[in-house]
Amino acid sequence: MKSFSRRIPFIVIITVVNLAGCAVGPDFRSPDMATPDHYTEAPLPDQTASAPSESTTAQRFAFAKDLPGEWWTLFRSPELDKMIKKGLTDSPTLAAAQASLHKSEEDLRAVSGSILYPAVNANLQAGRQRISGNADAGPSDTYNLYNASVGVSYTLDLFGGGRRQIEAYQAQIDYQSFIYEATYLTLAANIVTAAIQEASLREQIDVTKAILVAEQRQLDVIQKQFELGAVSKTEVLAQETELAMTKAGMAPLEKQLDLNRHALSVLTGQFPGDGKLPEFSLESLHLPEELPVSLPSLLVRQRPDIRASEALLHQACAAVGVTTANLYPQITLSAGYGFQAVSTDILFNGESVVWNFGAGLLQPLFRGGELTAKRRSAIAAYDQAAAQYRQTVLKAFQDVADVLRALETDARTLQAQAEAEAASKSALVLIEKQYDLGAVSYPALLIAQRDYQKTRINVVAVKAQLYADTAALFQALGGGWWNRKSTSLNAKFIQEENEE
Repeated sequence: MKSFSRRIPFIVIITVVNLAGCAVGPDFRSPDMATPDHYTEAPLPDQTASAPSESTTAQRFAFAKDLPGEWWTLFRSPELDKMIKKGLTDSPTLAAAQASLHKSEEDLRAVSGSILYPAVNANLQAGRQRISGNADAGPSDTYNLYNASVGVSYTLDLFGGGRRQIEAYQAQIDYQSFIYEATYLTLAANIVTAAIQEASLREQIDVTKAILVAEQRQLDVIQKQFELGAVSKTEVLAQETELAMTKAGMAPLEKQLDLNRHALSVLTGQFPGDGKLPEFSLESLHLPEELPVSLPSLLVRQRPDIRASEALLHQACAAVGVTTANLYPQITLSAGYGFQAVSTDILFNGESVVWNFGAGLLQPLFRGGELTAKRRSAIAAYDQAAAQYRQTVLKAFQDVADVLRALETDARTLQAQAEAEAASKSALVLIEKQYDLGAVSYPALLIAQRDYQKTRINVVAVKAQLYADTAALFQALGGGWWNRKSTSLNAKFIQEENEE
């Protein structure tokens, strides 16, 4: 019987160790959401249409080809590369996302320290007190009391609630990491789009100025004809109206250009009044001839927003484990060792030693349904996160499908507009020759010049849209963050691919 009583502490220790190896609640697994084999219902062509007159060749869809980490370099613009580099360095938005990530990392360290390790506290106290003489202890007395001790306490994580809590904080780090990547991608894409928009607006303004010159010349001719009685006042008023409408269209273009420049300044961390931005033109940007398109099965691992949504789902799963563990007993061990005396000269001798050791068990018995309600709430939050994850995946596939079709349509539209421009230019050349021979009037020549410039505006707008949709495709595919060496998620992505 005596030997059995000696074994009791060892049995308790073994039981505690075995219990510490388990964790209640579901173990998280990445969602296995079935994805289609194609982004679009109808198959895409191998390449888009081309517009030779605009020096815009067909873009080839390179399926199953990986996207580079610095995808904007595919536009082959040194000015654009410098602009994005400055934006990634100086943008407050990206700095805020980085700070949020650091905060999550420190939060994990804090909670891990409180859960995985015992709390050790040193305590020094000095006081003066008086004992009542009316007590049974004897006559009243006044004395000093000194205490120096070290206390240790530790709550055993028997059912894994603490580990689930750490797991939730780690999932929060994953979430903030992918939010940072999404912010990084959005910032780069916004700078590229703004640069393309600026190039488009500048060319539209230049063409509009040429139209204004042609219409002003035509108005001058018509006014002279009116003075000579060759035309009616109605024709003069009609030409004045057309000139005024063209002038009215110039102001919004100039306004959009200024606002676009202001947006570019803020995106790169500058004040709008600094005026240190380069000027972009469509000729300075090269349209990528090859479009890397990831396999649909890889999209869910590459889109930062999907991975962030998955991290939130992981966090919700861990929260279920935490609320489940709160239903079970919690055992806390505590111990203390120190010295206590009425004077400092005898504080640290052998007679002043004090110590204590104890264990406490907390088992919820009745909490008015609080704990079970919290667990059901956590399960509902998990279901909500799962539904939001599915919605995020569906939206991601829609983004890629939309932009793929947009690229195909943009190319066909550019081809048609380029053909219209070519026809208008041919007509202008013919009329110029006829004018030199005296076969057509000067107003007819001016009209031909104006019509040609109007077709140029249409071509510029469609060409810019093709450039912007190309950048949108790279953004929709995830931006290639897994191929960027500077990201801490790169190694994790490679590990996941190897496990698959």
